[in-house]
Amino acid sequence: MANETIPESWRGVLEPVLSTPEARRLGGWLTAEEAAGKQVFPPRGTRLAALALTPLEDVRCVILGQDPYHGPGQAHGLAFSVQAGVRPPPSLVNIYKELESDLGLPRPATGDLTPWARQGVLLLNNTLTVEGGQAGSHAGRGWDAVTDACVAAVAERAEPTVFILWGSHAKKKASRVPALGRASHHLVLTSAHPSPLSAHNGFFGSRPFSQTNAFLEEAGRGTIDWRI
Repeated sequence: MANETIPESWRGVLEPVLSTPEARRLGGWLTAEEAAGKQVFPPRGTRLAALALTPLEDVRCVILGQDPYHGPGQAHGLAFSVQAGVRPPPSLVNIYKELESDLGLPRPATGDLTPWARQGVLLLNNTLTVEGGQAGSHAGRGWDAVTDACVAAVAERAEPTVFILWGSHAKKKASRVPALGRASHHLVLTSAHPSPLSAHNGFFGSRPFSQTNAFLEEAGRGTIDWRI
């Protein structure tokens, strides 16, 4: 896809998908949208940032998001993350509240989750672009095949991995990946979404961070330092 470099470790997973007519249509449509003057987030060159920061062989945990933040300067290619200096959005604030409750860690001052990504936490949105100010506007345009392939590639590996599914959208995505359903050596954690509309319906108190580390430690894959 134009202006996006496929990270080497993901090349075998993505090249077949990105060579399809559907992917070419997606690329052409994005180019046309930008040529028409529409803002598309995150910026070109950062849309595969989650894959660049977390090589396939290093993935220990997958956190699935829906689509990027649609405000100026927020999205930078990592699900739930915002660029340094940008105020954390409400969903991320709630994630930090659960982090504090679960592990006793102070709430971070920054919303940049890059330190998690560098430790093997794949922060992957289902749809990798969005029009400014229009949440969900690029859903159904072709990104699903790309990100489904990424989730399947992780699920098919022998290394025990944690999949964190927040909300119905993430659960539906996982249901499209047969390998995840068959892989009993992985841990799949599900709860309500951390958004203000649903966080009190089962997200708060779900303890995903401590459960992830307990599983990874028992599997001999170390633990994640969740501090930011």
